[in-house]
Amino acid sequence: MNDTPTPHPEPAPPFATLSELAAALTRASASATPQPAALARWLADRPEEIAFQSVRTMAAMSGSNANTVLRLARVLGFAGFEPLQTAVRDLLRRETTADLASRVAALRAHSSKDLGASLRAATLGNIEALYTDALDAQIARCAEALLAARRVHCLGVRSCYSVAHYLSYTGTMAFANFQPTPAQPGLIVDAMSTCTPEDIVIAISYAQYSAEVIRGCDIAQGCGARIIALTDSHASPIARGAWQVFRLPMAGPQLLPSLTGAFHLVERLLVELASRSPDTEQRLRDAEARLLRYGGYVRQSFTTKVRDS
Repeated sequence: MNDTPTPHPEPAPPFATLSELAAALTRASASATPQPAALARWLADRPEEIAFQSVRTMAAMSGSNANTVLRLARVLGFAGFEPLQTAVRDLLRRETTADLASRVAALRAHSSKDLGASLRAATLGNIEALYTDALDAQIARCAEALLAARRVHCLGVRSCYSVAHYLSYTGTMAFANFQPTPAQPGLIVDAMSTCTPEDIVIAISYAQYSAEVIRGCDIAQGCGARIIALTDSHASPIARGAWQVFRLPMAGPQLLPSLTGAFHLVERLLVELASRSPDTEQRLRDAEARLLRYGGYVRQSFTTKVRDS
């Protein structure tokens, strides 16, 4: 006879969408004791804060205290704050990776005020998630390798093309080894087929994953190049065999998963690279001088004169 007790599975969360979570908080604001009720009213307009804040930070932001945060978690049906936070993070992750039509349908269920609060909380949370000791060390490690690489390629298509283009455009001005982002059909294969073990490819993609970027990573890896994957999951196809993986925080109510975190991560990489490169200052001076000389930039004195005339 087996005397080992049968483990009880964790109960399913009492909400399946952000709207249902907000409704649960609204009910708690009317039925709970005064302190948890006040916190529930505050969170009803910004439920994403549960996913991104610690107990102490949330208490300070809401004007409550840590004990009240824990009591509200129990009111919502959880044993403590950690299971509640995990459930909300899972919910945000599901909404982030939902198909585009489902994302639009979810937007219609919110008021403009709710959407503004959700967007603000998610954006701040996405950026805050990029500041950890582990990420700082990873960025420094990548910067050292990028400066030493023979060539640095940046891959991204569709919405991710904007991130890849920003990275490569700034990179080609500031550093000698950055290459322009392939933009025309066929150029990804052409560029990746020239890679060597001394090259690094920074690839950007998220679900649904771009077949062109996956193929480009496969070709580059076959040539011995290292991959730095900026993506939404360690299970992403471009994370497979990658040298470094940055998991992008992409939560938010946007039509597409938020790229705020991706742009900010790219800016962090560029800042780290520039701080370590003795040649970047002069390269940027030379680039600006060329653009001014040949009309790529409009001089400030000219624009002021035009406005005043």
